[in-house]
Amino acid sequence: MTSEAKGEFELNGWDADTYDEAEGATLARVSAPKTFRGDLVGTSRAELLTVHDDAGNPAAYAGVERVTGTLQGRSGTFVLQHIAPGTAGEPLVIRIVPNTATGELKGLRGTLSITGDAGKGHTYTIDYEF
Repeated sequence: MTSEAKGEFELNGWDADTYDEAEGATLARVSAPKTFRGDLVGTSRAELLTVHDDAGNPAAYAGVERVTGTLQGRSGTFVLQHIAPGTAGEPLVIRIVPNTATGELKGLRGTLSITGDAGKGHTYTIDYEF
């Protein structure tokens, strides 16, 4: 049976380090710590590889993020995998990496969806099962 968890998260930083800047695209590594509230209470640090086009617009990114916290009363850790295509309107895919959950979250699998943006705040929905 699939369960749903909802809440908000705050980006507590955005440490970007450009490692390749050339015509067509700029590539960077980003470290982004977060704090979660709601059905998931905890913290994480996303490590991302980003691509921006020549106009400075986000074009794509991929990354991983370890979350430590309590999900609807169960505590432990799990890892998220991020993949974002470069085409506007295409969905951001964030999945819980199988076999990475610990503690009372062992066996966790599912997806996390994000709405909102950095200027207006972020909300999440996690669809999960054990």
